[in-house]
Amino acid sequence: MKKFLLSILLVATSVVVMAQEDVEVAETQGVAEVEQTCPVVLSPNEARAQRGFTSDTNFVPKGQWIFGGTASYSTHKNDNYRLAIINDIDSEGYTVKVSPMIAYAPWRNMAVGIRFGYGRSMLALDSAALSFGESLNLMVDYYHQVKHTFAGSLFWRPYIPLGTSNRFAIFAEVQLNFTAAQSRLVAENGVVDNYVDYRGAFSETYGGSVALQPGIVAFVTNNIALELSIGVFGIGYERTHQVQNQVDTGVVSQSNMNFKVNLLSIGFGVSFYL
Repeated sequence: MKKFLLSILLVATSVVVMAQEDVEVAETQGVAEVEQTCPVVLSPNEARAQRGFTSDTNFVPKGQWIFGGTASYSTHKNDNYRLAIINDIDSEGYTVKVSPMIAYAPWRNMAVGIRFGYGRSMLALDSAALSFGESLNLMVDYYHQVKHTFAGSLFWRPYIPLGTSNRFAIFAEVQLNFTAAQSRLVAENGVVDNYVDYRGAFSETYGGSVALQPGIVAFVTNNIALELSIGVFGIGYERTHQVQNQVDTGVVSQSNMNFKVNLLSIGFGVSFYL
């Protein structure tokens, strides 16, 4: 009789233990289902970290000063040159551009700064002929132009390190640009009473734009980095006032918007991180 009662007690204990395990499994499954139906809400910093926009890599430390800039110079000279339907091109000219930059990092891997720019170009076209068969020929005998360009830009640049490297990073620079330009033009207007008549024009241009210019930066030493960037987005407005022969005046205004890679805005520069 005692053995029979002991067997019944053991069976009852086993049933109770199994019931408790089933309850625990059910509770665990219920919590998992709740977590699936109600995902955890991430903070903004946690969401940025999941997308890879934040990193523990201290690529640009807080409080760092950045100095740099770009410079370019090009020249050309054509002597009786032919380009497609343009014949007998005699011209020469040059273009020079400088653009210094200074920035400060108020936060880690993020910088704000200002950039200045100056450019000067000269084109002296002595002769050129535009031919459309035998029926139409256009001649240019004298066309000289000198242009000065001034620019200022405010920019914000976040850096995204590539992995855990302190040498390479990409950035997406947002720019607010202001430009001003002056242009002087002298061209031959034809022959009147055996005298060559010339016409002149003076132009002033003012404009502004908002642009996005991503790029990549690579440190070659601990404080010197090379940068390569290219424009992909821009919204701008420009207004030009022109005076011809110191008598006639004209105004041209234009606005533009683009969402494409601008190969003419590729920039290469050197920066010093101090």
